[in-house]
Amino acid sequence: MKKLLNTVYITTEGASLRKDGENLVAEVDGAERARVPFHMLSSLVIFGAIYISPALIGACAASGITIVLLDRAGRFQARVEGPVSGNVLLRRAQYRVSDAPAEIVRSLVVGKIANQRAVLMRALRDHGEAFAVERTAAIESAVDRLAYIIARVERKDHSADTMRGSEGEAANLYFSVFDDLILSPSPDLRWRGRSRRPPLDPINAVLSFLYALLTHDCRSAAEAVGLDPAVGFLHRDRPGRPSLALDLMEELRPVLADRLALSLINRQQLHASDFVTEDSGAVRIKDDARKVVLTAWQERKKDERVHPFLDEKAPLGLVPYLQAQMLARHLRGDIDAYPPWFWK
Repeated sequence: MKKLLNTVYITTEGASLRKDGENLVAEVDGAERARVPFHMLSSLVIFGAIYISPALIGACAASGITIVLLDRAGRFQARVEGPVSGNVLLRRAQYRVSDAPAEIVRSLVVGKIANQRAVLMRALRDHGEAFAVERTAAIESAVDRLAYIIARVERKDHSADTMRGSEGEAANLYFSVFDDLILSPSPDLRWRGRSRRPPLDPINAVLSFLYALLTHDCRSAAEAVGLDPAVGFLHRDRPGRPSLALDLMEELRPVLADRLALSLINRQQLHASDFVTEDSGAVRIKDDARKVVLTAWQERKKDERVHPFLDEKAPLGLVPYLQAQMLARHLRGDIDAYPPWFWK
């Protein structure tokens, strides 16, 4: 079974990483802060200016440990890995299906919208009594409209492009009421619409950070089962973009990322003072607050839910790997369709 906590996140700028025997050693100002055996690692995620020794890079490549480099804001910069092994027949099937991806696109879009709808319904159940009438009405209207879009996407006469349009429509609707889910009284912690590169407010900064972490996990999951992370179905191919990882991420981010961001804000684990606005207008999370987010992210991945297709409990952190396996089984012809993961 894939270990869930075998990803090490390095967030202290100025830290240095080196190899000592069969161990990763992290040092700050010359003092050893952590030591982890290579056999317990599958990947390193490094934020900002951190030194990595050439010997460590070589050892990670030889041991199949991926090094992911992100900037201080969590944006992807580079990925260092050794020789990639994979099932050539599986990848050939993936490439063929990517030319006519309508059925897989349908599953991905239905899964994403259903989970967005579940997030809104959960907010009504948990906080509906505290919401103003107007807020409740707006969320209920969005829930009903998302149900209509799901029913439309499930019809078999829609092309992949039409379903991509429906996915965009659902995303706009979902985020139009996202501010209604925020309970913090701080005027600086409000939702003003999605902004990506760069994020222009604290909520978007948290979402972008969490999406970067989830994309990393989904890319690792795709590679773990022998799929090509660059060739997707919902997301079109583009040089340098891990389209399949973004596909796998879509149905998971409402639950793993969006709900976590809301919880951190609503429980006042993050405050307006935890963010910095750069001269460019970009908003980034301060280092200490980023550690709070990472800790919450790892704890969130431990939560267990029943997988709707396998009918077995699984930690949320394992879901990207299970979904990648389901996709590989479908591409091989072992199952008739790709089963999306529904949060309940």
